[in-house]
Amino acid sequence: MSVPPHTTWPPIEPLDVELVSGDARLAVDLRGGGIRALSAGGWAVVDGYPTGTVPSGRRGGVLLPWPNRLRGGRWSWAGRERQLDVVSPAAPNAIHGLLSWQPFGVLSRFSDAVTVGAVLEPRSGYPFRLLVALDYALTPQRLSVTVRVRNASAEPAPFGVGMHPYLAVGGDGDGAIAEAELTVPASTALVTDGGLPTGGREPFDGAVGRIGDRAIDTPFTGLERDDDGWARVRLRGPAGSVELAVDRAWPWLQVYTGDTLPAGQRRRSVAVEPMTCPPNALADGVDLVVLEPAATWSGTWTLAWDPAR
Repeated sequence: MSVPPHTTWPPIEPLDVELVSGDARLAVDLRGGGIRALSAGGWAVVDGYPTGTVPSGRRGGVLLPWPNRLRGGRWSWAGRERQLDVVSPAAPNAIHGLLSWQPFGVLSRFSDAVTVGAVLEPRSGYPFRLLVALDYALTPQRLSVTVRVRNASAEPAPFGVGMHPYLAVGGDGDGAIAEAELTVPASTALVTDGGLPTGGREPFDGAVGRIGDRAIDTPFTGLERDDDGWARVRLRGPAGSVELAVDRAWPWLQVYTGDTLPAGQRRRSVAVEPMTCPPNALADGVDLVVLEPAATWSGTWTLAWDPAR
């Protein structure tokens, strides 16, 4: 019996799913489920990247089951030591979770809303199965993002969540954020060394004002919330103003001015990252979410924009 030659291959399209509302356009990367691009008219509100490319600085990424860094990739849970893959011998930390390049599927879709999802499968360094879904809803002036997690394991699962949008308010060259004005609604800065906590915290005045040459790569907490329970970061520049707001599921914000990015991308936008926990949380246990089997968690954040007139 002859065997016919195989001619089928795994699909490589689509790479994105796109939403349109008025003159606002959103592209969700189906490699990792994060935001690849967001624009309003001719304004790139989110500093994104071309489709199919590998972005620097984890642009737009979904950071799960931990955001930021984990020292040495080592942590323990229920009396057992765990080891996650580290970046390199020169930077021996595990960073930004396990979903960055995982394929996401489209679970539902409309012209201005989409839900994408994936299964985070267990592995030796993280032996839990999590169902992950992201709900994106777009209007001409606002994007709403809800992250949902369900524990599909037979035991309680610890995790943290973050997202990594870079906000752009005008200018596309190195140093473009110098003229931008920033307000962060936080009273406490975590002291870090190499992105990892030292054990210290410092008071913080969130009225940063003009960024100038100030370098920021800091986790903030003690979020100051409005009467509706949401905390709001504001960034204003030549193109207009943006407001990133987080609900109570996100007690931390990381702000990063892009000082270590490659030339041509350095300090041209500001990463404002909603986080459920600080760096090294899997090891330190600070603000970890722990879900019982079949339990769910969700958190919502929004991004609104107002073009300069």
